[in-house]
Amino acid sequence: MKKTYKGSCHCGKVRFEADLDLSKGTVKCNCSICAKQRAWLAAVSPSDVRLLAGESELADYQFGARRIHHRFCRTCGVRPFGQASVEDTASGFYAVNLGALDDIDPAELAKAAVMYVDGRHDNFEAPPAVTGHL
Repeated sequence: MKKTYKGSCHCGKVRFEADLDLSKGTVKCNCSICAKQRAWLAAVSPSDVRLLAGESELADYQFGARRIHHRFCRTCGVRPFGQASVEDTASGFYAVNLGALDDIDPAELAKAAVMYVDGRHDNFEAPPAVTGHL
């Protein structure tokens, strides 16, 4: 069941809400940016994310195939979410950084299923051989 969570960057200039159903699982990826940031994500449709403040504070970073916009706060550097546009995927999506959620109970996170994906090798259908570090 979806639940609405509030989230923000560290300095609070970027604030958002996201409707997440953690029972549907979360994602940890081993691509170069996710591995370096130890990202823990939940993929949702664009209609499930609402930016409440800080659009002008968000910078954009892209690399590789440039399919995902890795958005981050210009002031504190925290990445609250990434975005794949409709042009880049079948329907577009947001990848919400679970670490940026302000009001989530750690017990909820501990119960969330994690799907590991091998983004380093562009194989999002299978986990990487090693996942313990993610």
